[in-house]
Amino acid sequence: MELSAFLLFAITTFVVVFTPGPAAIAIAAQGSGNGLLRAQFGIGGVASANVIFFILSATGISATIIASDTLFMVIKWFGVGYLTYLGLSAILSKSGGLVVTRGEPSAPRALFLKGFVVEFANPKAMLYFAAILPQFLDLTAPIAPQIAIMGLTTLVFDVVIYTAYAALGMQITRSGLKPWIVRTLNRVAGGALLFSAFRIAKVSN
Repeated sequence: MELSAFLLFAITTFVVVFTPGPAAIAIAAQGSGNGLLRAQFGIGGVASANVIFFILSATGISATIIASDTLFMVIKWFGVGYLTYLGLSAILSKSGGLVVTRGEPSAPRALFLKGFVVEFANPKAMLYFAAILPQFLDLTAPIAPQIAIMGLTTLVFDVVIYTAYAALGMQITRSGLKPWIVRTLNRVAGGALLFSAFRIAKVSN
């Protein structure tokens, strides 16, 4: 690809991945409750969901999903429901999935699935790849190498940025915060997830 096109894609994708959202909150919580190494399984789940979105966009399938009101609405409302559940769990339950506190580490499979579902249930990620990917393709040059470059770049950003969020969550736990501060963080995280669910509910195709 042209260097200028690649740099623009890289900057745009970096900003989108870095902006805090449901996946960032989930990974920070995994880092807090499970440590940085175990949180890598959750990061793998988020990255896997984005790889699927990227492949769907590259093959044009996402355009079909977006064009189908039924499929799009199923994905959207599943995401709204799941984020609402996570948000309420973080606010109301001491054992909620996003509670920022020490506890028994979760199984790697559970961490992976939570990361995957949180990201895959967010149709905004699919909309991003479907809308942005074609803008950077040079149709006069081989398509496969361009897609590979952008896909690998996105994967690297996912791993690096979400690892930073996991490290932040772990640091919050290690700092020995008082219980009332932890409860406040839980409620803020839960509120952010509920707000994300509200925003996703307003997304249309």
